[in-house]
Amino acid sequence: MTDQSLTSFIEEVCGDSHLRVEDDLGDGFVRLRIAEAERRQARHDIRSTEDIVIEMLRNARDAGARSIFVSLSREGSARRICMIDDGAGIPESMQDAIFEPRVTSKLDTVHMDKWGVHGRGMALFSIAENAEIARVAVSAPEKGAALFVETNLDRLPEKTDQSSMPVFSHTDEGEIRVRGPRNINRMVGEFAFEHRETVSVYSGAPVEIAATLYEYGNATVSASTRAFASDPADLPVVKRLCLSADPAEFAAMAQGIGLDISERSARRIMDGGIAVLDPVSETLAFEERSAAKRRKAGKKALAADARGLKIDRSDIDAFSDRMRDAFAELAQRYYLEPDVRPEIHVSRDGIHVNFPISKLL
Repeated sequence: MTDQSLTSFIEEVCGDSHLRVEDDLGDGFVRLRIAEAERRQARHDIRSTEDIVIEMLRNARDAGARSIFVSLSREGSARRICMIDDGAGIPESMQDAIFEPRVTSKLDTVHMDKWGVHGRGMALFSIAENAEIARVAVSAPEKGAALFVETNLDRLPEKTDQSSMPVFSHTDEGEIRVRGPRNINRMVGEFAFEHRETVSVYSGAPVEIAATLYEYGNATVSASTRAFASDPADLPVVKRLCLSADPAEFAAMAQGIGLDISERSARRIMDGGIAVLDPVSETLAFEERSAAKRRKAGKKALAADARGLKIDRSDIDAFSDRMRDAFAELAQRYYLEPDVRPEIHVSRDGIHVNFPISKLL
């Protein structure tokens, strides 16, 4: 009799309680087997979809990611989350093992943040225990990673209101207060704000994330590399979509990194018909300070213009073209890729222009 058939026979005769208990200590007390204790802890750690999102964000942060792209979609009771980052990446041999308990690359970095303890090697195991699907879509060392998770909302709930955005405000003591339902938007917003100095977080529907990744790749990969690269796997995961030659290839490549989009959507993206996302930290809504602070400001408050600046897309494009021409002269002197379109973000406090630097091959 094989081990499997023996186990099945014992379960049929005795039930599975013996598999969950290591010792019967008497008086109603038992010592659970480690595997059973881990499963119970995993179900406690993850109680909602929002818990999964924050654990995935923390995992990407701990992997050294500087850019994190969060794709969110829902179909019926199925919630799909794809998180793509430019962190350390995962070797192919470990891509199944990371969902097992006590597996971690952070041997000496167990730490506490505002969401609790992290670094025990239990986060991805907890996610896998509570999700219908949890897998690495694609990853490689030093190339970043794309993790895909699908949950059943009938089994693992989420907040009913997923459209509301969090509102941030300052207390009289200068601390940050957040209002709004503890939905996915709030989890992402709080994380993005907490790590705004070191991590850029983008969040949206799969087609929006794909458009943002495409633009990110075009802005950070030299024209010569885009023209002659033969294998997308040579590039980091977050930059691969820029190598797509046509909508069919774009859709297939997006599918490969966990983003389910159609060829029609791919064509719209390549034609510039889908708006690119701004970092979440730049879109957060802030209320003015308390009434006492406003009164103290006196006439200055009356003179201030708190309206956000809005610039027409055509004006931004024209401004971007002129800035690119100005950058080309500087790039020539320092052997940089001259044909780089600047990233332009308009926020409440100014117009921010960033030129991604790419050296000529």
